[in-house]
Amino acid sequence: MTESLPGTTESVEELAGVHRDINAAEGEILLETRELTVKFGGLVALDSVSFDIRRGEILGLIGPNGAGKTTCFNAITGVYRPSSGSVMFDGAPLGRIKRHQITRRGIARTFQNIRLFGEMTALENVMVGTDARHKTSVPGALVRSGRHRREERSAIERAVALLHFVGIAHRGEEKAKNLPYGDQRRLEIARALATEPKLLCLDEPAAGFNPAEKASLIELIRKIRDDGYTVLLIEHDMRLVMGVTDRIVVLEFGRKIADGLPHQIREDPKVIAAYLGVPDDELG
Repeated sequence: MTESLPGTTESVEELAGVHRDINAAEGEILLETRELTVKFGGLVALDSVSFDIRRGEILGLIGPNGAGKTTCFNAITGVYRPSSGSVMFDGAPLGRIKRHQITRRGIARTFQNIRLFGEMTALENVMVGTDARHKTSVPGALVRSGRHRREERSAIERAVALLHFVGIAHRGEEKAKNLPYGDQRRLEIARALATEPKLLCLDEPAAGFNPAEKASLIELIRKIRDDGYTVLLIEHDMRLVMGVTDRIVVLEFGRKIADGLPHQIREDPKVIAAYLGVPDDELG
């Protein structure tokens, strides 16, 4: 039976807004990079990288340390401006728009180093994410208009629902800084989902996790995809990547060296060479 929240007739999933009408569009290209290049002075951190992400899939972006994975993430999400090349998202170029505009377009992300508001509760942190979709600005909320009160109620309901969705509903009133590390990771994912993204970008979400936590994370990522989100994942744990992704893009020294299904990537000579020194069982 689908779980409902107290005082509502809607399911947690309905309130969280996680059901997406993607059936007709599944398989279509959602994001595409074209010759994406990022330079820092004379250093080429990302060199003419082209790949696409299709609606409804989990795409892994992997490579050795220094391969350009996070640089690529940052170029897609507006942290860095590409030196050349382009990013197309949902049929339109992202161009040189600001980070908050990229969020409104439908791209959300987490970070390698957790970035939460430590003195705020878990619930409040997720509500910050819902604000990205509200028409009433935070300063404008001071007048307490009818629209603001409705949006505030909606934000609380969605935040509670998303805490349920990621499995930390019992942590809602605790300060973010006091949460266990694994729950902080889940909270960051909930806050990203609160922006109602079309594409969720996860930057090493399993960093610091033990095997049991990684297994639980795999279940959560699959649950996120099954509820209609498209996921772009950077992760060093090859076993996790091979187990959860639909397709994998491999970078080395800022260049794309492979793009294919997990079993194809596992057997690709260029990938094996790039990971030379990594035990075989970590590649499969």
